[in-house]
Amino acid sequence: MFIRRENFKQYIKFYPVVSTIIAINIIVYILTKVPILGDIILYGGMHVNGLISDGEWWRVITSIFLHAGLFHILFNMFALFLFGPELEQIAGKIRFITIYFLAGIFGNVATFMFEHYSYGSVGASGAIYGIFGAFAALVYYARNTMPQLKQIIMPIIVIGLIMTFLQPNINYYAHIGGLITGFLLGLAYFSPKNILRWRMK
Repeated sequence: MFIRRENFKQYIKFYPVVSTIIAINIIVYILTKVPILGDIILYGGMHVNGLISDGEWWRVITSIFLHAGLFHILFNMFALFLFGPELEQIAGKIRFITIYFLAGIFGNVATFMFEHYSYGSVGASGAIYGIFGAFAALVYYARNTMPQLKQIIMPIIVIGLIMTFLQPNINYYAHIGGLITGFLLGLAYFSPKNILRWRMK
């Protein structure tokens, strides 16, 4: 589990949603390195509480596709590359999209609600933590049938939360908000009755 053995073509074929999200993030990051254009994209799309208060609500969405530096995007996209495929296969394309983007959006909404007026941030971390939250819900339902999942996911979540508060310049509201959102959506999506209904379609 979570070991990727597919080649490039297989990965794209089997996990089209994850592949598309990764591609968009990489393209946007490259564009932010283009002089002048990069500033327009970065500062026009980043999450800034004051500007959102002024009506620029789209920033809670666009900032999910922006990253502050190479290490930032590499870390987030590697996590998506590694953990996203399993969730896309389990939940299906539409449910995965819902988990990913609602976690990212509500992580940013939490940031807007609890951070100060001048606070700004970028990154897909809230959406990534939404994936972890959805897996935590799956662990809750399948704790007796999928012990390996619990052994992998729970330590990652605990370590991730600890590092959230130890590292500087981390948007912990986005992390926690995304995690909770993913968990709640996972509880709804992965209930035994719902999964049985999917399988019967």
